[in-house]
Amino acid sequence: MQQRRIGDRTVSAIGLGGMPMSIEGRPERSQSIAAIHAALDAGVTFIDTADAYNRDANETGHNEALIAEALKSYGASTDHVLVATKGGLIRPGDGSWLRNGYPEYLKAAAKASCLRLGVDSLGLYQFHRADPSVAYTDSIGALAELLDEGVIQLAGISNAEIAMIAAAQEVLEGRLVSVQNQFSPRFATTYGELKYTVDHGLAFLPWSPLGGISSAGALGSRHGAFGAVASAHGVSPQQVALAWELSLSDGVIPIPGASRPESISDSALAADLTLTAEDLATLDESVGLSR
Repeated sequence: MQQRRIGDRTVSAIGLGGMPMSIEGRPERSQSIAAIHAALDAGVTFIDTADAYNRDANETGHNEALIAEALKSYGASTDHVLVATKGGLIRPGDGSWLRNGYPEYLKAAAKASCLRLGVDSLGLYQFHRADPSVAYTDSIGALAELLDEGVIQLAGISNAEIAMIAAAQEVLEGRLVSVQNQFSPRFATTYGELKYTVDHGLAFLPWSPLGGISSAGALGSRHGAFGAVASAHGVSPQQVALAWELSLSDGVIPIPGASRPESISDSALAADLTLTAEDLATLDESVGLSR
């Protein structure tokens, strides 16, 4: 699988998003473990999670603990795998997402994530989403302190507009390495943030790159151009969508969520799918994107 960079780390061009394994509709734990192992078998070396990926009350960090278990039980070294987690959201067990961007909370949350993941320091820690009750720069300041203390190795942000990206880079004194925003054929309106990110040497990590948990399976029918290109190449529309996103920049690393081994195995093949210039022009036009 082709490789890409997040800060000073080399990772696979396709990552794995862990959220579907831990929220509503999640599968049996054994199936989730098998999906993570399948990702590793396929050459995936970047796994994304968050302490808020849980379903029920009092199970904060469900997905982090799941990933730690899967890595430990894999049967081969996983030292080369970069695990990214996030802090700043809370799921109280009623389906809602609450925000907490207070610096002391974020610092405590990062240390708790270390314990659940079984590491001395987090490979990549990302501020999950801005809290309107806290100055954004104060929240990012917590990441700077975590970097200085060695609790985290790399710092990123999620769900960020261009002004927020610039502010984070300033507070972190150039140490911001990644931005994780929603981006897919269904949601291409963050292309401006994607462009800004990669133009400034940062990795862009599209979440829900296939359109979301409830829409990914119907990608080919919802977006006919992707289905047509997939038929022409004899691959899945999901592979085409991921390969299209990879073509936008060497700084793009999609993180499709998966809870079945077959899903992530198929997605991983997108890293080696070559689309023609005509294919890309057709796909760009179908979502109204101008490079």
